Amino acid sequence: MSAIHYCRFDTPIGPLTVAASDAGLHAIEFPQNRHPQRRIGWMPLEHPLLREARRQLEEYFDGERQTFDLPLAPRGTPFQREVWLALAGIPYGATISYAQLATRVGRPAAMRAVGAANGRNPLPIVLPCHRVIGADGSLTGFGGGLPTKQFLLQLEGALPRREVAVDLFAPVGAAEP
Repeated sequence: MSAIHYCRFDTPIGPLTVAASDAGLHAIEFPQNRHPQRRIGWMPLEHPLLREARRQLEEYFDGERQTFDLPLAPRGTPFQREVWLALAGIPYGATISYAQLATRVGRPAAMRAVGAANGRNPLPIVLPCHRVIGADGSLTGFGGGLPTKQFLLQLEGALPRREVAVDLFAPVGAAEP
């Protein structure tokens, strides 16, 4: 396997760390990440895929991009990768429930396992796990924190924009406003 390179850059939700190799994009990490990647062998070096990922993510945050065109190389079990790739089928500005995601991967009775796999998605935003919400429409679990999930869904128009003060840099799991 080729070396994994990474870079960090500022975004409206705080600094993101993005990792890639010649095989594809491996990780996108939030400032407060519930399940950080093992960084064995990661090197802070330039890579053409990192530049392209940054460009596409900046376009997304600027409201100019709704889908991503990047080679992906997430590391996980076959089941996790199946769930993560199903996330790519959730359209920009739309949300689905965990039950609907479980049905999409052909395992309607495996909502908990699907939810756990969704929570370990190493490529959030690009594989939009933030678009998966509770059956009642509530914002539930998100590796970058619920304020970040709310921000992303509002950016996409899936949630109405509210004038609510949200601390994007509060520790994951902190009480929500």
